[in-house]
Amino acid sequence: MAEAEGSTPPGRADEHAPVTPGWMCGTCDAQWPCEPKREQLLAEYGMDRAMLSVYLGACLASAVEDLHAAGSTSLQDRFFGWLPRRPKGH
Repeated sequence: MAEAEGSTPPGRADEHAPVTPGWMCGTCDAQWPCEPKREQLLAEYGMDRAMLSVYLGACLASAVEDLHAAGSTSLQDRFFGWLPRRPKGH
C-alpha cells in the first residue's frame, strides 16, 4: 500500500500506486484505483477474485480512514464497482 502522507511509493514509474491521504494515483493523478491500475490488478490476480477482493478491501479500509468517509457508497463503488461480474454458474 501507499507510503507516508503525500509521498509516492517507491517502485516503477508505471506502477500506478496510490498516494495518501488523498488516494490519487501517483502516476496519472486519477482517483485510485485508476484505469491502468485496474487492468494491472485484473492481470495480476487473474481468476483469484477472492484475493483481489481482500486486497481491495484492505485498501478501502485505509482510504475510509484517510478520507474520513465512513460508510461511503461512492468509495465502495470506486474500489469494487469496476470489478467484472462472474458468469452465472461459476
